[in-house]
Amino acid sequence: MASAVAKIPKPQLRGLLRAQTKRNIAIAMVLSAIGGFAVKTFLGDARKKQYADFYKNYDAKKEFEQMRAKGVFQSC
Repeated sequence: MASAVAKIPKPQLRGLLRAQTKRNIAIAMVLSAIGGFAVKTFLGDARKKQYADFYKNYDAKKEFEQMRAKGVFQSC
């Protein structure tokens, strides 16, 4: 009967904090890298594309003349 009973393994007590800290730091670094890549991909690249599309068709002289016609500038 004694051979059928399995022994419960002892819990890790020595170095437990260090082991958990190393694991948590590794997880935090992986998650922050994934988050940074996601922000760059979904927000940064989309914003760059919007700026490129805007300045592709932007005419500064036409914009200036419209503002001058509206009386925005005091010196013109």
